[in-house]
Amino acid sequence: MKVAALYDVHGMPWALEAVLAEAEADAIVFGGDLVWGPYPSETLAIIRALDAVAVRGNTDRDLGDWVAEQLTPDERDWLLSLPVTESVDDVLYCHATPRSDEEIITPATPAETIEEILGGVKERLVVGGHTHMQHRSGRYVNAGSVGMPYEDDVAAYWAVIADDVDFRRTPFDVERAIAETKRSAWPLGESFVRENLEQAPSRDAAIAQFRPAGT
Repeated sequence: MKVAALYDVHGMPWALEAVLAEAEADAIVFGGDLVWGPYPSETLAIIRALDAVAVRGNTDRDLGDWVAEQLTPDERDWLLSLPVTESVDDVLYCHATPRSDEEIITPATPAETIEEILGGVKERLVVGGHTHMQHRSGRYVNAGSVGMPYEDDVAAYWAVIADDVDFRRTPFDVERAIAETKRSAWPLGESFVRENLEQAPSRDAAIAQFRPAGT
């Protein structure tokens, strides 16, 4: 079974549409942080129109005032009703880790720490996101971020999970995304454009930022 793991879309419908145009898979799993971004309602409409599995991310349960105001009560309730984990084809999908939607795992996390975090998980793989960078550490996989990657490159990042893991990178219309984000009423639109679309966030800088104090 081939599963398209689409994580951290962050309200960027143009990136999502580009990925869906080439995501040939038997199933789609959305890994949370779906709508926190410039176009929450439009992005959610695309997701809910699909026959897809979705798990809840930290920004789906805590939308913030502006994003919450863009959604209907039904849309907000739908996000809050999402499960925190789903098992598909002996793979456990969660937003960050199976025990927390905010726990940090990066390529710098020691293998023994990851195994402790995954203790009790019976599935062959655990797929998460949250830190917006693709990597595999033992049986933990970060699928990357469709809408807000920290990969030294402005594109959409996702993964196909089958017998093995196939990390994918999909270009999208960045100029359109810049124009539409600037045109949105999102209070963070201008800073998001500067920091995530006009330049590519650094993977190494993100790893350093996420590193626990004192390590």
